[in-house]
Amino acid sequence: MHCQTCGDVASPVDPDCQRCGTPFGQPPVLPGLPTYPVRGLGTAAAVAVGAATVLYLPGALFPLVGTRMARAAAEQGDRDLLMGAAVAELLLGLPYLLALLTAAVLVIIWTWRARKNIDAFPGALPSLGPGWAIAGWLVPFANFVVPARVVANIARDSLLRRTTPALVGVWWAAWLVFSVGDRLVSRGDDKRYSRLTEWPQNDVEYDSYVRYYQDALGGRLLLSVACLVAGISFVVLIRRVSAAQQDRLARAVPAWPGHPGWTGPAAPVAPASVGPVPAAPAPVAPVPAASAPDPAPPAPAGAGPDAPSVTSPPPPPGPGGTIGA
Repeated sequence: MHCQTCGDVASPVDPDCQRCGTPFGQPPVLPGLPTYPVRGLGTAAAVAVGAATVLYLPGALFPLVGTRMARAAAEQGDRDLLMGAAVAELLLGLPYLLALLTAAVLVIIWTWRARKNIDAFPGALPSLGPGWAIAGWLVPFANFVVPARVVANIARDSLLRRTTPALVGVWWAAWLVFSVGDRLVSRGDDKRYSRLTEWPQNDVEYDSYVRYYQDALGGRLLLSVACLVAGISFVVLIRRVSAAQQDRLARAVPAWPGHPGWTGPAAPVAPASVGPVPAAPAPVAPVPAASAPDPAPPAPAGAGPDAPSVTSPPPPPGPGGTIGA
């Protein structure tokens, strides 16, 4: 016997598949339970995550440009360059925020669908309900642990693994470093920027802007690396899980028509014990009323029952006839 999910050979001592944990004899997907397509949504979520990852880099690496603009402002005594640097950094962050919001919505929907699907996979052992696929991202403090557990369940039961894939740990560790570090770095940058002179008038005040951008570069480079690792690993994870689930759902759908030469419903076959079906009798044409025979005329009055009727044959000749007279 082979497992209908992964195709491995059954073990004589273990009722469950050694590779994917599916009980032998079970179909790839349990009938009667709702399932959801994830390939298209997974592609959209992966694209959004990739876009947010790429769009974060220009804002994170802006201190390289800000340092040059601050030095040019100090050399020319142009305060407008400093204001232009602040506005440019703000504008570079807007596309990233839009892409991040889009990615967050798509990822939450994808996580919920993927979590619902594994309820229909025989042998799956999720530890958290489908509701946590949404609430886990939104509840404070829980969002440091719950999303990783939900995605770990999805990855194990979708990729036919007994243990959590290492890619889940890489993604979540990088995401925690990025999300927590981004908040800390942003708060530190805001405090240091608030201490700068709004309208610098001498070289010392202009140089404080140069040092501000130089100090901001180190932390943002670390965040850029964490963002790249988290974004790339999560895109790969979404693509793998979506493909695995969609292939498993496709194996549970029967092919139609049943065979390549199918053209329509076949004629019913009579059982072997039943003889040939007799042909139906030919229909009999109705006889017209005009061709019906006329009724016999009534017998003449006084005739007995032995008297011949006009339609009876004549009696045979008896002896004593004219022959021999």
